[in-house]
Amino acid sequence: MKHPVDVHVGKRIRHRRWMVGMTQQQLADSVGIKFQQIQKYETGMNRVSASRLWDIARTLGVQIGFFFQGLSEDENAADVEADILANKEAMELVRAYYAIPEAQRKRLFDLARVLSDAA
Repeated sequence: MKHPVDVHVGKRIRHRRWMVGMTQQQLADSVGIKFQQIQKYETGMNRVSASRLWDIARTLGVQIGFFFQGLSEDENAADVEADILANKEAMELVRAYYAIPEAQRKRLFDLARVLSDAA
């Protein structure tokens, strides 16, 4: 049975990997394992050891704590964030958003806020 923390950490690994535009194969090569193991980590099927998580964090350019962000004692709250991170369209939108220069990005953000308030 998958532990909710392992599933959450795996989804955060996948989220960050997508954000930096890295394939499972590239991440696996960087940390010295097979891409199938990355797949198992990302689904929460296998737990990530501390040393492996350290290597993954270094490769993806984040602190270890990144993988635990959004965890809550209320499992339903963590599930909502994890569901958003699992949505490929949402991740592509976030990646595209951060590719926009900062001044235009702020204007787009303001527009999105106005539209969401009107809905």
